[in-house]
Amino acid sequence: MRPVIKGMCKFESLKNGKIDLADIALMNDALDVVADNEYLISQESEKEK
Repeated sequence: MRPVIKGMCKFESLKNGKIDLADIALMNDALDVVADNEYLISQESEKEK
C-alpha cells in the first residue's frame, strides 16, 4: 500500500490489474531507497552539529 499512500499509483490500478507485482516491487524498492537516503542524510546532519 505504500505506493498508493505515496501517490505513485491509484488503488484502483492495483485492483483492476493495470499494475502487476513487478511494478509494485519496483515502486517499493524505490521508496526504500528514498527512505534510506533520508535516514543517512539525517544521520550526517546530526554528526555535523
